Amino acid sequence: MPDDNRYRVQVEDVPGDGWRVVIVDPAGDAVGDRACSDEAEARTYASTIRQHIYWLSEEKFRQYYRLPEPAGSGSVGGAGPSGSGSEG
Repeated sequence: MPDDNRYRVQVEDVPGDGWRVVIVDPAGDAVGDRACSDEAEARTYASTIRQHIYWLSEEKFRQYYRLPEPAGSGSVGGAGPSGSGSEG
């Protein structure tokens, strides 16, 4: 099993906007999200992300979901997309 991965995932029911899944980095910042058609889809997708958090190191997880380095990680320059509309 890889080192502890501090990323987490949230399922949100946004009034007037529907369901979405949000990936939260170790600093507590939302770094990726995906709109879902209903609660079942949101919970299924979040479950997949939770499995990846468990299985993958933070570095591999960021690579897979194309996420930026967490704030305060010491990296310089563009570390990737803003996080919205992440694929995976």
